[in-house]
Amino acid sequence: MPDERLLSARMAGWLGLALLVAVLDQLTKQLVLGRLEYGEAVPVTPFFDLVLVYNPGAAFSFLAGQPGWQRWFFTGLAALICAWLTALLRRHQRERLLPTAFVLIIGGALGNVVDRLMHGAVVDFLHFYIGRFSWPAFNLADSAITAGVALMLWASFRSPARDPNQENHA
Repeated sequence: MPDERLLSARMAGWLGLALLVAVLDQLTKQLVLGRLEYGEAVPVTPFFDLVLVYNPGAAFSFLAGQPGWQRWFFTGLAALICAWLTALLRRHQRERLLPTAFVLIIGGALGNVVDRLMHGAVVDFLHFYIGRFSWPAFNLADSAITAGVALMLWASFRSPARDPNQENHA
């Protein structure tokens, strides 16, 4: 029984970190929403502006021009992905790298889902550019998701998957 309580506490800690990512994302968005008008850009450096834009689509404004169904599609997709990653998190909760990846993705997805539910679109505000080359605006949730995916990829290359059905032949 003590091991089961430890696992529950560990799982709660991981899920708490995911919630922290979502809360930090929402706090940064509220700061921007309270200070900038839609479309306004505030230069910070020669290659970075704070802006306020809304993205009704997904990454790189994928499906942004659709009549509104994408809001619910991406909300449902995020819910499914969060459920899947939570199941994986339960399985890998004793590790560090994969659970960190999972909570970054879950927290980022939750942050963007809150936007879709509250605003009908995701609030983006970080805009990087070099000369005429411009990266699409993004937010803290997008950064967390990207970092989480990168960590998942790194983990997949660090330790090859082992088939538990294979015998160890020396």
